[in-house]
Amino acid sequence: MKDKIPAGLLAILLGAFGAHKFYLGYTKEAVIMLLVTVLTCGIGGAVMGIIGLVEGILYLTKSDEEFQATYVAGHKGWF
Repeated sequence: MKDKIPAGLLAILLGAFGAHKFYLGYTKEAVIMLLVTVLTCGIGGAVMGIIGLVEGILYLTKSDEEFQATYVAGHKGWF
């Protein structure tokens, strides 16, 4: 069972590298975020960082039950 607080903090702090996606088991999405950041020499990292920030806020504002149903059981990869 994955917790929303570590996922949210990883998304906000290390979202550009897809750390929250790795934590939740979304390997494909995590690799996409990591590659965009690395292959664009960090320029794409700004966009990935904003995506991570938005996802982190979404994770932290959901109830525990909603988070589990949506992102753990439902395996919703983006937003």
